[in-house]
Amino acid sequence: MSKTTKQTSSRIGRLASETLQSSSSSQVAKSLAASALSQRRGDKQTGAQMEDKAARVLASDRYAKETKELAASVLSQANKQRGARESSPSCHRI
Repeated sequence: MSKTTKQTSSRIGRLASETLQSSSSSQVAKSLAASALSQRRGDKQTGAQMEDKAARVLASDRYAKETKELAASVLSQANKQRGARESSPSCHRI
């Protein structure tokens, strides 16, 4: 499985840092922020569970713009091969 070479931008890194320090940030926002910060150097990529969480945040209307930005950043660093393989018909065996 290939690794992504994308890194979290400095703007998203600042947002993630602010989110983690804020007492008013939700646990979902904080977990996305932690994931984004862990990918700051590009040697890590988003795991399958975090991909799922980020996708649900983006699909929902109940999250703040900043939380959605973190979710988008996390998803952009996901393993594209895993997503393609998991959505292929051969992967869904009965």
